[in-house]
Order: sequence, then C-alpha cells, then structure tokens
Amino acid sequence: MFNTTGSSNFSVDVVIHEQQLPIIRVKGNHREIGQQIGEACRERVRTSLANARQLIENTYNVLELTWDGAKIQARKYMPFAQEIYQKYVDEMQGIAEGAAVDFDDLAVLNAMEAVTMDALHLTKCTSMAVNGEMTADGHVLVAHNEDWLPEDEDTVYLVHAEPNDEPPFLAMSYGGLLPNIGFNAYGIAQCCDSVYPNDSRIGVPRLVVSRAVLACKTPGEAIRKALIPRRAAGYNHLIAHESGELYNVEVSARQFDILYANSNFLAHTNHYLSSNMQSAENEPEELIATRVRYFRAVRLLQHTARHTVRSLQDIQRDHVNHPSSICNHADTETDPLDREKTINAMIIDLTARVLHIAWGNPCANRYHTYYLDA
Repeated sequence: MFNTTGSSNFSVDVVIHEQQLPIIRVKGNHREIGQQIGEACRERVRTSLANARQLIENTYNVLELTWDGAKIQARKYMPFAQEIYQKYVDEMQGIAEGAAVDFDDLAVLNAMEAVTMDALHLTKCTSMAVNGEMTADGHVLVAHNEDWLPEDEDTVYLVHAEPNDEPPFLAMSYGGLLPNIGFNAYGIAQCCDSVYPNDSRIGVPRLVVSRAVLACKTPGEAIRKALIPRRAAGYNHLIAHESGELYNVEVSARQFDILYANSNFLAHTNHYLSSNMQSAENEPEELIATRVRYFRAVRLLQHTARHTVRSLQDIQRDHVNHPSSICNHADTETDPLDREKTINAMIIDLTARVLHIAWGNPCANRYHTYYLDA
C-alpha cells in the first residue's frame, strides 16, 4: 500500500473547520446572480479584496505595482471581456453591487494573474479524473485540490446557480471570483490549473474564459469556449463529460493542445504536459514541485484498478514532497509569498451529480456532500 499520509518536520499551520462550507443559492439573469452572490458573501468579498491589496503591497519589490496601478492594468482587460462575454462582466458588476465594493477593485481580483503577468507563480493546484472503466461503480469521478494563499481560506463558499439562459451548475468559489470550478446539469465538469505561458497579452482574462466553459452543454462546446480568440493567456482546463470523455486542454494566449485520456484517467498540475506547449512555458526551471506532484498523482491513480470517492480522497491527502505535496501546506518559516496551501479539496461524482468537498487541508478536515438537484 502507498503511504499517503506522509510525515514532516516543517512548521505548518493546519486550520480545522468545524462547520460546513456555506452554499449560496442564486437564480435569474447574470446581473441578478452576481448581486445575490455579492449580498450573501459580502464579508468574504471584502476580505478577499483586503487580502489582494496586501498581496500587491507585499510584492512591490518584485512587481513595482501599486493597487491603483493594478486597477489601471485590470481596466485594459475589461473591454475584451465585454466584447465576447458581457454577461459574465455583468456577473462581476452584480457581485460588486451586492457586496457594496468598487467594480474596479473587483476587476483586479478577477484579472489578478494577468495584472501580475504570472510573475508570482502562486498556485499549486492538482486535478485528476477517472472514467467509469476505472471506478468500482462505473461512475465518472473528478478531483481537484485548490491551492492559494491561506488568508483566503476563510472566504471559500459554494454556488448553486440557475441562470436564466444556461444550465444549472454547482461550483466552488472564494472571495469575489467568478465561479468556474464545478459541474453543470448537462454532465460537464471543469477543473482549472494555472500554467505559465510566455506569450501573455491583454485580452479576455482566464477566469472569464473558464466561467464560460462551466456553462457548456457538450465536450466540444466546452473545448471551443476554452480557446476563444483574443484570450489573455490560458489555464489547463481539465474537462470531463458524464459519458467518460476526459480532456486536458492546455492553453496559452496564442497556442493550445488537447490531451485525451487514452488510459481512462487524467491528472494535471501547473506545468504544460504537451510537447507542443512546452515551448510556450515561462521559466520551466522554476516549476519543479509541480512536476513532482504530477508524477506522484499519476502513480497513485495507476496503483488502484477501480477507484472510488474514498480512494481519490486518499490521493488528495498525500504528503509526499511535503509541504509542496498534493495536500499542500503553508510553510510558515519560508518567504511570506511562498505560503500557498490547499484551501479546499473537492471530488465530483459526475454521474450522480454530487460534489464532496473538504474545507481546508483534506488531511485534517472532513468532506461534506452537496447535490446539484437538491
């Protein structure tokens, strides 16, 4: 058996959450959906904005960027988003209105990676998926560890949305971000992993692109939405369909590649897997830990012939290469900017339309269950 608990001699903070994540139920047009999220999560939105301001202040020596400068930069991206996806800009405006915050501030949150030109390499997420040929009950399962700075852990929540013009969906979000990691009623699930292309430009922010993917009805539509023209950069979009079709769609501003799950499973972390995309990767020598996590995830996925929700939860708790492990921990003795941790871990049973999520590090916190149809 694999040891997925690990051990460490690091100084880390592990937060225990006694309560379940709040779930925000919203419906209507996109402005109304945003307003309902903003009203229900007002303190979470304001906290995330304060955290973002502090992040920009703490990285001034690296970025030479003030908060006012960040707002100026974010404004450059909004016209491109409005041209293609006005309705998601409407959602952002609604969140700002509901939370009683300035839209320009919220725009910085939703374009943070673009505004900072990916200079901080702040994310360490891990995504995985297995189709019915590799599960004990024939269900399609998708797993994602969301890693970010620990200050935003308290701002995590779930959104159960019923847009007037799109499929209902259940997604994770935090602070004032557009929801994008989750699944919808048409059996499409998406996980996003940050990658670091060298061809970034002013265009449609990645979060807006990924929000559009969450609204799709077929795998082909989801892939097309990930590849819209004039995108600012790109994520890896792990896209799963209830039929068992699994894809990693690796995207930069000008290039893309689609990796298909020929072995009935996929994993992805924060570097490009496609040889076609590796030429677009910025500073690959800085991305060693992501490669260690990827190979570890693949090994653990291959080790079990028939996965269950519980077996994927075990992988999400893995501590090999701690603290930069799949279950990622903030090392309090390192640089203040190198403190990313797993702020939630989620597993989607796409066949059953169910989401299981642990708030915080999954090694220390219980998973709770939420239903799209509830």
